[in-house]
Parts: sequence; C-alpha cells; structure tokens
Amino acid sequence: MKTIGLIGYPLAHSISAVFQQAALDHLRLDARYELWETEREALGERVAGIRRPDFLGANVTVPYKEVVIPLLDEIDPLAGGIGAVNTIVNRDGRLCGYNTDMTGFARALREEGGFDASGAQVVLLGAGGAGRAVTMALVQGKAASVTITDIDRERADRLVHDLGRQGETVLRNVLATKDNLAAAVAGCQLLVNCTPIGMRHSKEEHDLPMPSELIPARALVFDIIYNPLETRLLAEAKRRGARTLGGLSMLVYQGAASFELWTSRQAPLDVMFKAARKALAPTAVKGSED
Repeated sequence: MKTIGLIGYPLAHSISAVFQQAALDHLRLDARYELWETEREALGERVAGIRRPDFLGANVTVPYKEVVIPLLDEIDPLAGGIGAVNTIVNRDGRLCGYNTDMTGFARALREEGGFDASGAQVVLLGAGGAGRAVTMALVQGKAASVTITDIDRERADRLVHDLGRQGETVLRNVLATKDNLAAAVAGCQLLVNCTPIGMRHSKEEHDLPMPSELIPARALVFDIIYNPLETRLLAEAKRRGARTLGGLSMLVYQGAASFELWTSRQAPLDVMFKAARKALAPTAVKGSED
C-alpha cells in the first residue's frame, strides 16, 4: 500500500481525497490519499516523512506553497520560476517539488472559460502561492497586463519583482483601496480571485473580496474557490451580467497533473470530475480552494 496526502492548514474544506481516491481505485492502484492537517511548527517533520519508501508524494495547499520549498531536495524549473510548490514527488527518498496549479488554471481558463489570455487586461486579487501560479499562466499566455492587489503589499511587491521578468506582460501592484480597484477594473477583460475570501467553512464565507459595485460587468470573473460552487463573488458577478467561472475545473485539472506525476499513469478525468461534483452536491458539501 502506497500513500499520498494533502498538506495544509486547515483542511476541513478539502475534497482532494475524494476525487484522488476515486482515480486510484478506478485504476486499481494499491494506494490511499489522505488529508494531513499540519500546523506550521510540524511542517518540517511532516515533509520529511514523505521520504519513506511507502509514500509516493503529496499535494501542498495554503498556507505552505511557498514556505515548503526550502524543505525539498529539487525544484522543477517551472515551480522555481513561480516560487510556489503544490506537488511533491518522492523519488527514492529525494523530494522533488512541482507546480501543477499553473497548468490547471490555464486549462480551466481555456477549456471551461473559453478565454484566450493573449492581449488581455487582467486584475488579480491575491498574491499568495495560487496567485503566483495564476500570474505565471497569464504571463505565458501573453496577457497584456496583470494588475495585482493584496492586503499584504510586500507580498504583492515580491510577486511583481519575481515574475515581472518572465515575459512581455506588464505586471503592476496596487493597494487594495476602493479607488485603486475601480481604476484597475475599468476596461479589464478578466478578473481572478486568488484569495480565500468566500471559502466555505471560513469566517469570510459570506464576504466579497472587492466591493460588489466594482465587479466588471463585461469581464469573465474567475473565482478559483471551488466550494461553494457559486461563491458570493460569482453570484454578484452574474447579477451584474458578467460571465463567471468557478474553481472546480482548476482543482481537478491540477489534481490530475499531480496524479500523473505520482503514478506515471494517465489520470481518469471523467472519474475525477464525477467524484468531485458528487462531493460538492448540496447534501455532501465539504470544502473550498486547494
């Protein structure tokens, strides 16, 4: 029996174990996927345990996608460029870090959102690990500009500094004030929420990451939170006439890419989507953004 897990804190929200276990069982792989809720002081010990031969690896979610990097032996160049890791693979006791959030976001934006980022003006809310992956996807997709706002100005500064040399996309960060947001969203074609605001089971579940009157009515609003399936941001965006996209497809696509890194088998996407949607049915709601 092999083991894979999700490292984060808290984890009551997560449905990763549901759809990953469904994929493992469908392919008849002798492995289990667990949730490893880990406090900050126990992170080093938890990561070190993945070196054991019966562990295939792990996913990493908030708040550890950036701080886990020094604990690993190797970092994939893409993950290194992003500055965040969401997937760890155990290769004979050596831990290798990858980022599948970027490809998961790009695939969801293209296939589910029908959106081509090339030449687009984008506003990004949140500069954490997920925000870094999303920004890299937009840079590689040749977006014209990405305006980033975060309550932690230094974190946003670091993102712009680290990723601003990756391509021709203009990256800028602004303070999260109402006036700044109003100016940023004027004329944008894509708004992406990478904050946890709106996540089920959080104290901010019923909040908005920005004033409702500033939600751009002519843009695609992509909230990477997946539970609830329709966050308050998405509901308000629909009321304003905007197109919307929730985070479930990004979650499953990034999870499928992780699955393939651990198992060297093609991920059964239909099985994973079916299990994820079932887990988020009204009678079985469990969580939010991984």
